[in-house]
Amino acid sequence: MNGALVSVVMPAFNAAKYLRGAVGSVLSQTWPSWELIIVDDCSTDDTPHLLDALAAADERIRVIHADQNGGVATARNTAIAAARGSHIAFLDSDDGWHPRKLEWQLEHMEETHARVCYTAYDRVTEDGHLLSRVRPPACVDYAQMLRSNHIGNLTGLYDRSLGDATFPHVGHEDYVFWLEMVRRAGHATCVPGNQPLAYYCVREGSVSADKWRAACWQWRIYRDIARLSWLSSSQHMCHYAWQAMRKRMV
Repeated sequence: MNGALVSVVMPAFNAAKYLRGAVGSVLSQTWPSWELIIVDDCSTDDTPHLLDALAAADERIRVIHADQNGGVATARNTAIAAARGSHIAFLDSDDGWHPRKLEWQLEHMEETHARVCYTAYDRVTEDGHLLSRVRPPACVDYAQMLRSNHIGNLTGLYDRSLGDATFPHVGHEDYVFWLEMVRRAGHATCVPGNQPLAYYCVREGSVSADKWRAACWQWRIYRDIARLSWLSSSQHMCHYAWQAMRKRMV
């Protein structure tokens, strides 16, 4: 896909321990045309100084220091608003990518004319131990996305001809975002093959590890955002719970 500039969106809050790994995986991309926009969400550790040093070393890295702590949704929206690319991808400050992720995704999007693309990924512990391998379906539409979030946020890539959605201030904000992008695109496709192209770090005590809290978020999305009936929401919750269990099976 000649001429594509990928804007990589990365929120960062007290992430000094992990940043070099995440930024390094962007620097190692074989697709050369990218910009990395990192929003420092008022970190109190060494994150601001580290980010400034990284930006000074590579002009493709841009840092935005937020005036106040607004949370991950606000940080991502700030970065999207500042993006100059034709495509947007996301990577959190403690996750990582395979070196050919962007290259293979853009090739796949050109071949299939898809405007939303995702990949397989691994869930790993902080020390790199494999927890599970997530192999999403080859293609998903809006109805399938309602039954389960098949797009890991760190794997998603979209063509900005769709327009930019925003991350809402709700739990599972990334799921709501990709639900909307798939609705706009009609469908999304996965890079073929079983090779994981991203690595999602599961940290002890993370909010995503709180199953009951996550279930409450999901119910609110069905009822308040997707505006499904109580019966339909219940049916979708059953599908969602089953798919969530499958993601955690190696």
